[in-house]
Amino acid sequence: MSDLTVGALMGKHPTAIALGTELTEVVDQLLKHKASGLPVVDENHRVVGFVSEQDCLRKLLVSSYHCEGSLIVDEFMHDQPLTVAESDSVVNVAELMVNQKPKIYPVVDAQKRLVGMLSRHQVLGALKDTRRACDV
Repeated sequence: MSDLTVGALMGKHPTAIALGTELTEVVDQLLKHKASGLPVVDENHRVVGFVSEQDCLRKLLVSSYHCEGSLIVDEFMHDQPLTVAESDSVVNVAELMVNQKPKIYPVVDAQKRLVGMLSRHQVLGALKDTRRACDV
């Protein structure tokens, strides 16, 4: 298990939100992809933020109540997202997931460009498979 890397488990065709995307479009993308959160990328596909369902819910409540103008993702995303690399150990990332809040981690290359996504679900499955091998 210690030699299993993020690159072996990650989803390789990640969905992302572009900077400047309006709040309702962000929500549409979250719902369409059944995602609890998505990375926000710049024009070079570098991860510059992360936006969650909770972020959107909070903003929709406030903006709907006050009928405020449109908000863009840049205004409410987390601008210091936690990311992992393809070469990172799944065991190390599992430890991060136990101690950190995010359920989904963008996987980035050396230039911080988005190359994949890793979820708790994927890590949990890999750990379960490893545990089963111990019982044999």
